[in-house]
Amino acid sequence: MLLKIDNPKLFSEIISIISELVLEVRLKVNKDGLSIVAIDPANAAMVSFKLPNTAFSEFEIENPEVLGISLESLKAVLRRIKVGSVLVITKGDNELKLQIIDKIQREFNLALINVESEEKEVPNLEFTTKIEMSSIDFAEAIEDCAVVADACTFYTEANKFVIYARGSLNSFKSEFSSDELFLESVHDKTKSKYSLEYLQKMIKATKVSDKVKINFSADYPLKLEFITPFIELSFILAPRVESEE
Repeated sequence: MLLKIDNPKLFSEIISIISELVLEVRLKVNKDGLSIVAIDPANAAMVSFKLPNTAFSEFEIENPEVLGISLESLKAVLRRIKVGSVLVITKGDNELKLQIIDKIQREFNLALINVESEEKEVPNLEFTTKIEMSSIDFAEAIEDCAVVADACTFYTEANKFVIYARGSLNSFKSEFSSDELFLESVHDKTKSKYSLEYLQKMIKATKVSDKVKINFSADYPLKLEFITPFIELSFILAPRVESEE
């Protein structure tokens, strides 16, 4: 197995984002590329990451590989990447070799581990509401909500998308019209509530794409998608089902 990435800085940032949710992953490599699917320890969130073989300047694999890896260890190595560095990933005996090539060549060897969690697949969810908007605008609204509360509500009505939060004393609301986003909804009104602790981790994916796809239904899991021609990064988050204050 030999994987070469000429501009690995974004790959490094994505691994850092995923490590906010999970500590260990199965890194799958097959003829199609590299992928990760993992669930956080609380079983509240899932992350899915795909890097197709076309994203690599060199991609050589004889057989599919499933590599158990500590994300903290991998993240620490990838932090050593500088602008202009090249990353080469190969597999040794029970270890993953990462070469960072710039003015000099550095090699890190990370032990492969047994990841005890069950094999996961991204569920096939059906959503009544689909939105595409600026990822930065969405991230700003989430951060604003976090100032006043620990959860926020997504609400659609009459071609409007509203994100609001209410704490014990204070509240916040951000309203987006159809001029600022693409909105498709089966129902006139859709409402669902989600944890801001998780959303604040997920919105770091604004580094990946300037657009985010937001998929949800009433009291139903949320799916956020950050997609480019070379990268697919998505999150699924369980709803908070409780009475409104």
